[in-house]
Amino acid sequence: MAMEKIMSDDPLAPVHPGEILLEEFIRPHGLTAGRVAARMKIARPRIEKLVRGRTPVTVDTALRLERLFGPSAQFWLNLQTRYDLETAKAAPIAGIEAIEPLRV
Repeated sequence: MAMEKIMSDDPLAPVHPGEILLEEFIRPHGLTAGRVAARMKIARPRIEKLVRGRTPVTVDTALRLERLFGPSAQFWLNLQTRYDLETAKAAPIAGIEAIEPLRV
C-alpha cells in the first residue's frame, strides 16, 4: 500500500511523529511501510496507521524505531508528547478554564 503525505497546509499545525517518520526516515531510505514493519517485526497496518497520523507512537513502537533507525526511543516519545500537547491546547477541554489557579 502506498504511503500518503499527511502534511498540513497550516505551517503552525502540530506535526505528528508519523509524518517525521515518513519524511525523514522511511522515504530517504527508499523503504515502504511493509518493509519497515517486517524489519521491526510488527504488522504492516501499524506502520501505515502511524505514518498517516491515525495512531500514536507507543513505548513498544519507540523502542523498535530506536533499534531500526537509531534515534532514541525518548526522541520518538517526545515527538508524540509534543504532538499530543499541541493538539490538546488547540481544542478546548471541558472544565480546564474553570480551574482556579493556585496562588503561592
